Amino acid sequence: MKLGQNFLVDRNILDVIERLAELSDEDVVLEVGGGQGVLSTRLAERAEFLHVVELDRGLEPELRVLLEPYANAQLHMGDAVEIDLQGLKPAPTKVVANLPYGVAATVILRTIAELPTVGKWVVMVQREVGERFAAAPGSSAYGVPSVLAQLECEVKVLRRIGRGVFRPVPNVDSVLLGLVRRSGQRATTTVTTLVHDAFAHRRKALAGSLALASGRPPDVRERARAALVAMGLPADVRAERLSPEQFVELAGRLS
Repeated sequence: MKLGQNFLVDRNILDVIERLAELSDEDVVLEVGGGQGVLSTRLAERAEFLHVVELDRGLEPELRVLLEPYANAQLHMGDAVEIDLQGLKPAPTKVVANLPYGVAATVILRTIAELPTVGKWVVMVQREVGERFAAAPGSSAYGVPSVLAQLECEVKVLRRIGRGVFRPVPNVDSVLLGLVRRSGQRATTTVTTLVHDAFAHRRKALAGSLALASGRPPDVRERARAALVAMGLPADVRAERLSPEQFVELAGRLS
């Protein structure tokens, strides 16, 4: 195992991913975590173009050999957290990947925010990460990833995945997570900052959490409490009780 990666080896699950991704010969696919290339070659056969991002230099020779027959595939060696996503040409339309556990949430949120051309995601993630993205308001798993993803996408856990489909076998369970972008709906910087500030102190009321955030005006607690009441919510409501749409409304009232 290199860099904590668990490689997907089950052909049946590869078939499931391929089917759920609904690939066409017009799709430009981004795969983060090419690993040993078992998914990469399948994607290259179905898509118009494939971008494969891999951090582990030890996997580079094998990946290059596997992708060499595909003129429509490009290997990018680097960190998916830092790579210039907007520099990928042609621009990706789908993200299909067995995401490295340590960066899965960051990669999903980055691709949502920085790749507006992407309309669909089918990604393998740790179960807790998938459940967090798909969590409903009021649940213990609901937080920043839930709100920011659901502001722009329909998010669903598509399937639970057993540990035995990976080598080496991980110590955590996984799920296939699916996201479909809603047309024309984007999270602004103002909304994104509000969401991060609101969840920074989960045990506090939302207004109190905002009052502790750097750069907020001195009267933000009172303004937030008044705005929440005007929205039909308790003044001391916690952030996990607001829907993504209510965060957008609150941001507008506080601006």
